[in-house]
Amino acid sequence: MALRPVQVNIKALDAPAVGRFWAAALGWSAYSPGVTTYVGPAGGLVWPDPVAVGVDVVPVPEPKAATKNRLHLDLATTSEAHQAELVARLRTAGATPVHVGQGDVPWTVLADPEGNEFCVLEPREVYRDTGPIAAVVVDCADPRAMARFWGEATDWVVRDVSDEQAVLRSAKGSGPYLEFLRSPDVKTVPDRVHLDLLPYPGDDKAAEVARLRDLGATDLDLGQGDVPWTCLVDPEGHEFCVLALS
Repeated sequence: MALRPVQVNIKALDAPAVGRFWAAALGWSAYSPGVTTYVGPAGGLVWPDPVAVGVDVVPVPEPKAATKNRLHLDLATTSEAHQAELVARLRTAGATPVHVGQGDVPWTVLADPEGNEFCVLEPREVYRDTGPIAAVVVDCADPRAMARFWGEATDWVVRDVSDEQAVLRSAKGSGPYLEFLRSPDVKTVPDRVHLDLLPYPGDDKAAEVARLRDLGATDLDLGQGDVPWTCLVDPEGHEFCVLALS
C-alpha cells in the first residue's frame, strides 16, 4: 500500500483568477469541474494525471497571512533567456517580487496575485525532465525525519537525504521532485498551500489513513465537517489531505 501525491492545494479568495495565473505560469490549462479550479496539462482534464502533479485552487474567505508559506513551487527553465522571459511574463500577469532572505541568488523569488511565494529557477540539469514544476519544496526542521515519514507515506523514492535536505521523486523517474529543506521557521498559521494524496485503485482509503497515523500523522479538524477526504498533519505539522477515489 502507498499513496501518490496528485496535486498541490492552494487556498485563494479568487480561485478562478489564481487558477488562471497558475495556468499561465505553467503553460497548462485551468479547468472548473466544481467549486475549485484545477490546473493541469493542456489537452483536456485528466485527473489524476499519470505524471504531473496538478494545482487545485480552493476558494476560501480569508486572505493569506503575511507569514511566508512553508510549501512553495519551484518552476523549471531551460535557459537564462527562458528564465528572464518567464519572470517578465509572470510579472505582467500579476506576480510580484518578494524577499524571503534569499540574498544574491541565481533564481527569482516571486509571489502570485494573492501572495503565495514561488521561485523561478535558473536552468539546472537535474530538472530538465520534470515539466514546468521542478519541485514542490517544503520548509522543515528535520529533513531526515521528513524523508522517513514521506518515504513511507507515499510511493515516491527517497533520492537524497542529509541534515539540510531530503529529496524524493516518483519511482517512475518522472514529474517534479518533493524536497524538504531545513529551515529555522516554525509554523504559526494554518498552511495556505498543502499536498493532496490519493490511494491507488483497489486500495482502501481508511486503511491508508490508519497506516499514516501509525507512521506519526495526526488528525486535523479545520471545521471541514463530513467530507470524503481526510485532513492530517505530518510529524512536523505540515497539513495534507488524503483524497477519496471518485
